[in-house]
Formats: sequence, C-alpha cells, structure tokens
Amino acid sequence: MSLQHEIRSTLTLATPLILGQVAALAISFVDTVMAGRLGPLTLAAVSIGGAVWSAALLFTIGVLMAIPPLVSHLAGAGRTRETGSLVGQAIYVALVLALLFLLLVLNAEPLLELVGVEPQIVPLAIGYLDAIAWGVPGLCGFLLLRMVSEGLAIARAAMYFGLLGLAINIPANYVLMFGHLGFPKLGAVGCGYASSLTQWLQFAGILAYARLHSRYRPARLFQPLRRPHWPTLDRLLRLGLPIGASVFVEGSLFATVALLMGTLGATAAAAHQVAINFSGLVFMVPLGVGMAMTVRIGNALGREDAAGVHAAARAGFVIVLFTQCLSAAVMLFFPGLLAALYTNDRVVQALVVDLLFLAAIFQLPDGLQVAGAGALRGLKDTRIPMLFTIVAYWLIGLPTGYALGIGLDYGAKGMWGGLIGGLAVAAILMIGRFRRLSRRPGYLLKTGKHPKLSS
Repeated sequence: MSLQHEIRSTLTLATPLILGQVAALAISFVDTVMAGRLGPLTLAAVSIGGAVWSAALLFTIGVLMAIPPLVSHLAGAGRTRETGSLVGQAIYVALVLALLFLLLVLNAEPLLELVGVEPQIVPLAIGYLDAIAWGVPGLCGFLLLRMVSEGLAIARAAMYFGLLGLAINIPANYVLMFGHLGFPKLGAVGCGYASSLTQWLQFAGILAYARLHSRYRPARLFQPLRRPHWPTLDRLLRLGLPIGASVFVEGSLFATVALLMGTLGATAAAAHQVAINFSGLVFMVPLGVGMAMTVRIGNALGREDAAGVHAAARAGFVIVLFTQCLSAAVMLFFPGLLAALYTNDRVVQALVVDLLFLAAIFQLPDGLQVAGAGALRGLKDTRIPMLFTIVAYWLIGLPTGYALGIGLDYGAKGMWGGLIGGLAVAAILMIGRFRRLSRRPGYLLKTGKHPKLSS
C-alpha cells in the first residue's frame, strides 16, 4: 500500500477526530477570550482554576484512552460483538474517575495557597472550580462514549458533539459571565456554570446518538449492567493507568507552570493563559492524528498485519511534520494579531508575543511526541512511555523552567524554555521506543493476540 494511500486513509479517520478535539478546546478558547474582556484578574482566575481542572481532566481522559485500542483490536479481529461487555466494565472505571475528579476540584484551595498564587486570584479561581464541578459526571459519561466511538472508527461522533458543546457554551457564557436575560453578572463563576451545562448536554447527545445509530449495533453496547469482572477491569487498568499517568504528567507540567505563573502576578498568568490556550488549540491537530494512529495500528494488530502497522505509523508521522510546521509559521508571522484576539491589555499583549515565539519553537517536538505516544498506544505499550513522560517533564522540563523562570529571574519566558526542553526529550524517547518495538522480530504478532475480555 502506497504512502499516499495511507495518508489519505489516516486523514479520513483523523479529520473528524481533529475537528472534534478543536471544537472541544475551542470551548476553552471561548472561555479565555470572554474572560479577557472582563480584565486580567478574571482571565488569571480562569487560567489558574483551569490549570487544576485540566490536570484532573487529563488523567481521566488518559485512563479512558485504554478503550480505543482495545475496541479497535477487537474490531480488527472480527470480535466487535464483545465491545458491549468491555464497555459495561469501563462504566465502573468511569464512575471511580468521576469521584476522584470531584475530590480534587472541590478541594483545590489549599493547593493554590501552597503554590503561592496571589490572594486576589484565589477566591475567583475557587468559585470557577466549584461551578464547573457540577458537570463532572456528565463529562465522564461523554468521554466514555467518545472513546468507544473512536475505537469503532465512528470518528464523527467526537466532531458532532464537540461542535454541539461549542454551540451551547458561547451563548451560555454570554448570559452568565456578562449578566444578560435577567441573570446576574457572574464573571469567572458564570464561565464554570456554562461549562457544566455544556458537559451534561454533550453527554445526553452522544448517548442518544449511540442508541440510535446503526453503526453501534454490532458492538452491543446497551446491555444490562453486570457485576464487576475483575480480569477485565484489571486489563483496562493495566493499560489505562499508565496512559492516565503519562497524560497527567504532561498536563500537570503545563498546569504547574500555570500555577507558578500565578506567583509572578496577574499579567504573567494572563499572558501565559493566552499563549498556552492558542498552543493547545493547534495541538489538537497532532493529537487527533495520534488518536487515528492508535486506531489504525490497533486494527492492523488485530489482523496480525505487521506491514500495516509500519504503514499507518509512517503516514501519521508525515502528516504531523507538515501540520506542525504550518502552526509554527502562524505563530511566527502573526503573533500580534493572535494576542489582540484575546485581550485589549497592551502589557499582556506584549508578553503574549514573546511567548508565542517560544511556542513556535516547541511545535515540532510537541507534535512528534504525541504522535509517538499514539503509535505506542496502538501497540498496547503504555508503561515505559509513562516513565518517559516522568523523566522528560518532571525531571527535565519543570526543573529547567523553574531554574530559568524563577531562579534566574527570566520570568514567563524562562518557564517556557523548560517546556521546550521537556517536550524535545519526550519526542526523542517516544519515537525511539516505537522504532525499536516495531522492528523487534515477532513482537507485533505476539502483541496482537487477544485474550477473552469478560465472561
């Protein structure tokens, strides 16, 4: 199969996943832009509260990311009908994750005070978290069904309900943040309530879609809930917990940097939020490609097709190289325009321009590391990549950023220097690991074997 054909096939699957991810993060983009119109303090509160929220969200997403490769392996092996049993056990995992999620976001104040976030920011950030916490159960249900859809290669579900969330969030923010239609002006707290409403409606939408759409019927998703089946739960957690830890370690690096920005004042925190929000928006492209690589590599493993594994990986990396060069060019050539989209504050805009230059530098390693992680998930290899993320982000990225930004007083730009170093190391380690495993004699055929998932 030619590289051109593989690229087209990967893009066919990746495009709706990318659009779904972009739409999901566009909600954060809208929150940031609207918060910026209420001043640097509100923007900083949404940034700091969002950092805590994102850390919990990323761990939750990471654990549930065990579902797509398992489902895609079953589909590749002609065992799609077993998906319902797997999902029935994954519900228990999602419920526990929702509880842990709530415990963190509802008890975040000591963390903010420990880090040293400026006192004037803390009450607004806590109010935002208390409001958005109402949406946690709906969010976890939505993520579960989204992951199942991705594993079944029904990629448009993520796109449809990501766009639905955006369509709900914008008017809800307008009403609740700014005080319209008889509602009080709630600022950052209103932003949290708007997000909660969005998450519940997204869950309701994808649940109805999965029940009605014919492509889900072979998977037999809607069965009576069975008692916990420990071998299946063990399989889910053995695969999912390392992914969750890996995604959390990467996300917590960015969250910790955001919290440390809070110690540098509202201007630094606001500028960081703007730059990292736009970087996150364009990051959804390689992330979507990485998700497609997971599914395509998983399908190839289910077929015990080693050549298909290599072809899917090669196509994904080529796509990511192109998209990351494009996003870097946008940041290098239009930083002032991007900064003006978010805030009218001239001081914040100037710092945003500096940070976007650094963001352009880390586009390539950031895209390659997430593509490498997606390829490794397709091979069901998650434990060693988890160790890679710990080394790259917590032993290299964060200490370097802290030393440059706070120790040597380079401020926000120094912190971002550490991000660049951590992402570069992660990219090298992930790609090297995939190359070694995929070329190991017999490894791909051994990995593609399927034990029975549940009784």
